[in-house]
Amino acid sequence: MRPRSEVSSQHAAVTRQLAKFHVAPSFSLDVNRNKLEVLFARKISAEVIPIEFQGVKGEWVLAKNAQASQRLLYIHGGGFIVGSTTSHRYIASELSKSAGVAVLSINYRMLPDYKIIDSHADVRTAYRWIFNNGPSSAEPAKNVFIAGDSAGGTLCLAAIAWARDNKLPRCTAAIGLAPLTDITLSGPSLTENISSDPFLGPFLKNVLRLPRTLIAIAARYKLGAAINDPEISPLLGNLANLPPTLLQVSNEETLFSDSLRYANKANSAGSEVILQVWPAMVHVFQAFGPKLPEAIEAFKLIGEFIQARMKETDKNP
Repeated sequence: MRPRSEVSSQHAAVTRQLAKFHVAPSFSLDVNRNKLEVLFARKISAEVIPIEFQGVKGEWVLAKNAQASQRLLYIHGGGFIVGSTTSHRYIASELSKSAGVAVLSINYRMLPDYKIIDSHADVRTAYRWIFNNGPSSAEPAKNVFIAGDSAGGTLCLAAIAWARDNKLPRCTAAIGLAPLTDITLSGPSLTENISSDPFLGPFLKNVLRLPRTLIAIAARYKLGAAINDPEISPLLGNLANLPPTLLQVSNEETLFSDSLRYANKANSAGSEVILQVWPAMVHVFQAFGPKLPEAIEAFKLIGEFIQARMKETDKNP
């Protein structure tokens, strides 16, 4: 982890951008979803191919160097209520370019029209499908990766445990960008880092003022399961025998301890989890490239992680 003194000057501009991003008081979904798409909007050079399969809509994002047999399922973040393939298209394109993979980005069902268990169901459908379906034809994948940010990271890490428990094909590796791993909101950084997290801090400050019992009751209704159910809080489940996993996070964001605790528990259980930490970055800082050097560095490291796993597959088919 680099010292804070080495944080790029461009990060201040990102923080100023976030100061203008607030959930509308009316909680209008159209307004809030559009705000996120504007916030994350970036030019990309990748090819985008819309797709729909088994009731799930999404798109293939293909950089020029993407190989159809090397695939990555990407799950966008947004607190299970905002976010889309459009808002997270830049991240998908950078993953495709840095690793040479065909990225399948999906629009899963979200709150308030659906419960979070429905979000998980759509991810599971996509997980099963991508192993035998590529961007241009139905053919087996050579490698399948899965990645997600924030709430999408929750869905990503829950999916690899679900696949293990149901004896489904094991993905080659997983990547989480500042994932929410514990929906009980018990991580110490959720309170310790509220003032240093301009993205999630203002929202969590209001949420954490509520009685824990009220949060649990309200959450169960919206989740469709208890907040401590390992199927939706992956940190609380069995973390043994999972695919190699890379986590990237900032040490000053509210979800820092979610990544730290997950990495520690999974490694203790014998799974391989690499934790990469940046100082003073905003939540999911990777979305604020390409002018943010830390974002460029993060995608480079993800690409190296994925390519190293591909080489391992070649040695041990």
